Amino acid sequence: MERRTMYRVSNPHLDALSKDNLYHLGLSTEDDLQRLFGDVKFVCLGGSVSRMEGLSVFLHEKLEIPLPEDGKPTNLCRTDRYVLFKVGPVIAANHGMGMPSLSILLHELAKLLHYAKVEDPVFIRLGTSGGIGIPPGSVVVTDAAFDGSLRCQHEDIVLGKVRTTPAILNKELAQEIVSLCGDVDYQVVIGSTMATSDFYEGQGRLDGALCEYTEADKMEFLERLKKIGIKNIEMEATQLAAFCHRANIRAAVVCVTLLNRLNGDQVDIPPKVYADYQKRPMETVYQYIKKHVEKKKDDDDVDEPATKKAK
Repeated sequence: MERRTMYRVSNPHLDALSKDNLYHLGLSTEDDLQRLFGDVKFVCLGGSVSRMEGLSVFLHEKLEIPLPEDGKPTNLCRTDRYVLFKVGPVIAANHGMGMPSLSILLHELAKLLHYAKVEDPVFIRLGTSGGIGIPPGSVVVTDAAFDGSLRCQHEDIVLGKVRTTPAILNKELAQEIVSLCGDVDYQVVIGSTMATSDFYEGQGRLDGALCEYTEADKMEFLERLKKIGIKNIEMEATQLAAFCHRANIRAAVVCVTLLNRLNGDQVDIPPKVYADYQKRPMETVYQYIKKHVEKKKDDDDVDEPATKKAK
């Protein structure tokens, strides 16, 4: 397959707009988006506001970028729908729970970076998931995203018709992220991920308000997932993969497992353990960001003497 690296926003109707309102972000093309976001390289996405605020604080510390005087990261989103923190070349934004909310954010972030003249951004979802046959606390870096019917695709309804898009993630990116995690004290694995539109029946749980299948049915299904290499289940991977495939954006999904679904359905872990687990995708992704930030700095240092000499 041809390597996809040329990021694009391919909507000819945007050219007819005198002003494009990024409605859910509260930003528009009347803002100086190039000044605000022109240096962005990495877009980190997660479900909750607190998790993305925590990631922002973590990156401020790790990248040695001072926080504002009040000690809180600055939210550049002007609505209450999402948060949008910027830490150097990194955006940290929450996408809510499930694919529809993520889809809205992806459209508006992709346009924002397009207007900011950003080239070749990398989108990474950081989240939690249910593991399949691996210990709780393991981090799964997704190499293939399956829908609830166990197909590597995502379906949308557009103008009353079903549109099917391949849910393709960048395998080289996934492998690079895993290769940089040699020093962490938890398991990081590459594997397939199933994304569903539901937390309960869609994931084969027995503890929802409604359920018409047996425990044997559930276990047969989970064993089937394990057999085809699915390591975890979450609720956004196919949407991210399909959108980024269409837009030629390199993308990855990095999720920690909160439980092994072969042993039960209920997420019931102590708060301290949960807090530690939530940090693991951050630490995993930071190793990748750190490598490329340092590489850019080294490249800039090499270019600087040549620039001064030319002057």
